[in-house]
Amino acid sequence: MKIKKIEAQPAVVKKLRVAAYCRVSTENEDQKESLEAQREHYESWIRMHDDWECAGVFYDFGISGTKADAREGLQALLYACRTGSVDYVLTKSISRFSRNTSDCLSLVRELLSYNIPIYFEKENIDTGSMESELILSVLSSMAQSESESISKNVKWSVKKRMEEGTFVFGYLPYGYTKDAAGNMVIDPVESEIVRLIFDLALNGMGTYKIAQLLDKRKVPTRKGGKWSGSTVKGILVNEKYYGAAAFQKTYTDSNFRRHNNHGEVDSFIAEDHHEAIISKELFDRVQVMIQKHIDEHGIVKDMGKYHNKYPFSGIIICGECGGKFKRQTQSGGIAWACSTHLYNKDACSMMFIKDEAIKAAFVTMMNKLIFGCKQVLVPYYDALRLADTDESLQGILDLKNELQRNSDRKNDLRKLRVKGFLDAAMYNQELRRVEMESEEIRAKMKCIDRAGENGDIKETKKLLHFAESAEMLTEFSDELFTEYVDSIIVYTRTCIGFRLRCGLTLKEEVCTGTR
Repeated sequence: MKIKKIEAQPAVVKKLRVAAYCRVSTENEDQKESLEAQREHYESWIRMHDDWECAGVFYDFGISGTKADAREGLQALLYACRTGSVDYVLTKSISRFSRNTSDCLSLVRELLSYNIPIYFEKENIDTGSMESELILSVLSSMAQSESESISKNVKWSVKKRMEEGTFVFGYLPYGYTKDAAGNMVIDPVESEIVRLIFDLALNGMGTYKIAQLLDKRKVPTRKGGKWSGSTVKGILVNEKYYGAAAFQKTYTDSNFRRHNNHGEVDSFIAEDHHEAIISKELFDRVQVMIQKHIDEHGIVKDMGKYHNKYPFSGIIICGECGGKFKRQTQSGGIAWACSTHLYNKDACSMMFIKDEAIKAAFVTMMNKLIFGCKQVLVPYYDALRLADTDESLQGILDLKNELQRNSDRKNDLRKLRVKGFLDAAMYNQELRRVEMESEEIRAKMKCIDRAGENGDIKETKKLLHFAESAEMLTEFSDELFTEYVDSIIVYTRTCIGFRLRCGLTLKEEVCTGTR
């Protein structure tokens, strides 16, 4: 028997792929030299370890430590870690890595989930040790305090310039430009458009129609795009056009999020700050008209934003159970779902409808009215004007009787279900049908009530005037929707009804989506 010896093979030691991260927060020459020194330091340190290999030195400069998502170098490092190209990370200190506690801990935990520790040289902390996270939390808080202190000093300087009215705007509003000396001066072409916008608004034209008119006249925005109602609204409420300047309309909180300022911090307004395009009197008159529009349409402002942040909030009604639809964020986009269905699928089977599908249905419905206003709105308007008060009263009584009969039918259905004569499916189907009939009866009663008060006549006249002169819509408009729609009834997942302020309820098909 021959025995052959197999020599042992030396184990191949896989080198640790080490990356480093460097950062300085300003772009002056001294700081750039500091950044270069950091790079050389880490490249040399990695070369000193035979079992290490350099996986890259990532760096940022000229970017504040409070903004993790704005640092391209840091994001590149994270990408390398996420794709398995890094085993270990070196950095100078916690303050170089992140000055926001939550961001810092979030980054540390993410990298640890990939089995990638971070070594903070100044603090001598290796996040591979579990007990280090508590120390890291404390030191990170200290770094955040340092960052906030520096930030406060900068903000104090800006605030003093605001108080003195010497703060220079980074972005000039439409209608203004800068002269050779950098002073804010009137743009002769754009300023005429600003005056036109204010004049049209004062004569009762809505922001959406003003935007349509400007596009029709081929007036470009500053960026060369099309006008929108919100852009026009932004001009109409901007105090700079009468020569004033309001400072600190927004502020940044301790978590570095920006908010509208509603008294949380000091704000300043400088009168006669620059040359005016319009008079203060004209500006004030337009503000009165805007406020009147808000009051007439029941728009409630809450902390600088409309109480209903989205145009569909609180007005989509489930035709099956009568519940309100809630806004949901899904992987495929925004959708609206019945609140009853969300909490108890057995109580309501109505599925969600995509936000974009509702908007598309509204555009289709409005375009039908624009195209066929003589066939739909004119006869409806004439019928409302000829409505007799006595007939309206009789109509209300008849509808109330129908509503009572439906209530009795619902009670009968419940009794049959309790006694076992109806199974759950049949009971729910019949109950749903009765509820939908009752909802339609209530809508008819409301229509007669409003017609008797001439409310529907006024709303129909307004809609008729719009439809007669409007061009076909190409996109959804929040302003138009709020102006003419009272609520939305979801009959099925493929059919919804727009209940208009004029009393009409118009049904439209909607495209379904999948979860």
